[in-house]
Amino acid sequence: MLAPKDFLDALSGTASRLFSGDNPLPKSEIESQFKALLQSGFSKLDLVSREEFDSQMVVLARTRARLESLEEKVAELEAKLNPP
Repeated sequence: MLAPKDFLDALSGTASRLFSGDNPLPKSEIESQFKALLQSGFSKLDLVSREEFDSQMVVLARTRARLESLEEKVAELEAKLNPP
């Protein structure tokens, strides 16, 4: 995994190379190279897609609901076993 500082340093260095020099690149070429640089950097980070994140949030919400239900049942059973 690439550290965020290393990623930003690589991004900064490549951007400065793209924009410097005697022969400036056309806008479309700069955009293309910059996009490729970002994709390369993001692939080195430990990221998940929005779809994967959303599906995991659904699973987590379901799990929490089940856990809360089980906790309530345990509390009820404990109350029946140990009346006040």
